[in-house]
Amino acid sequence: MKLIDICEFIVDCPHSTAVDAGVGYPLIRTPNIGKGRFLLDGVHRVGETAYNARNARAVPQDHDLILAREAPAGNIAIIKNGLKVCLGQRTVLIRPNKDKVVPDFLLYYLLAPQQQHNLLRAANGATVSHVNMPIIRNLDITLPDITEQDKIASILSAYDDLIENNRRRIRLLEESARHLYEEWFARFRFPGHERVRIVDGVPEGWERKKLGALCSEIKDRILPQQITNKIPYIGLEHIPRRSITLNTWGKAEDVSSTKHIFKKNDILFGKIRPYFHKVGVAFIDGLTSADTIVLRPKTVELLPLVLLASSSDKFVASTSKSVKEGSKMPRADWNVMQTHPVFIPLKSVTIQFNEFIFSVLNQLGMLSFAIQKLQISRDLLLPKLMSGEVAA
Repeated sequence: MKLIDICEFIVDCPHSTAVDAGVGYPLIRTPNIGKGRFLLDGVHRVGETAYNARNARAVPQDHDLILAREAPAGNIAIIKNGLKVCLGQRTVLIRPNKDKVVPDFLLYYLLAPQQQHNLLRAANGATVSHVNMPIIRNLDITLPDITEQDKIASILSAYDDLIENNRRRIRLLEESARHLYEEWFARFRFPGHERVRIVDGVPEGWERKKLGALCSEIKDRILPQQITNKIPYIGLEHIPRRSITLNTWGKAEDVSSTKHIFKKNDILFGKIRPYFHKVGVAFIDGLTSADTIVLRPKTVELLPLVLLASSSDKFVASTSKSVKEGSKMPRADWNVMQTHPVFIPLKSVTIQFNEFIFSVLNQLGMLSFAIQKLQISRDLLLPKLMSGEVAA
């Protein structure tokens, strides 16, 4: 049978761009579609009128699947918990027929290697793989009975639920770190601030320095032929939006171009215009995209301040204005970025700030490794469950 035979419908997205209103309903674009769950950090949003217009063909509802036709082609996520969304460009809404297939099972079935291969082998596009609607609708499907589907879906969903729970904890920890930085370094409401005068816009005893005095841009490169082992690789696709935590990565042996080397505690900053808001701290040594700026604090003690300053909204906004225009992919200019002002507090404030942020970073690191292990276990188990090699 074909995929369309077990679905109520498969609907293509509107072929138009929706303006990000900043508030309202999540607009699910291809970067927001992970492998099983949505990635909603920094998601674009639309108002009621745009929401209704984009859902004129069908209103997404719980247990519907949304598939990315491009970049990254083949990724699929499921709608849960009453999330109200609308489709961005190059996405497809799939509504499973629950009398024929368990929606969660279909999600993982389509993410299994064999179905991904069948979807993507006929993808076209000179530079970006693009899956056409006829390929999606006519994908060959072979299903076990409903009871078996439900068992398999329950096992794999448990992994994704744990991953999502860890990501939720990451978001809360990050919010606490950002809030502390904004309070102490933007509003100057640090411990004892009531007794400190502000002189020329800076608390008395504090220093105003340039970011470049606190960290360096690292340009250590490695050629593809020099990569001989399973070195972790963090590309722009692995750096989450509006998050400072790098909790997923691939293998450098799978890449085919020159990369940058980074070390644990380096900060990775996407330097191409669409990725300026992608900033994260590395909890491992590895390689990253040549389109990433690698920042290394001059001392470990400077890591909390450099990380929070370089991931702040103010810094990202100023970086956006520093791009070198005149090319298809405008890039940030480190020579401008490094002039960004950073406030250096009194030693007593620095000690308290570092104690809190390092505690947060330790927890973020543990959660990141837990997520990576869960993802690896799920991805190893997925094809075995689908093939029957492992019984549900």
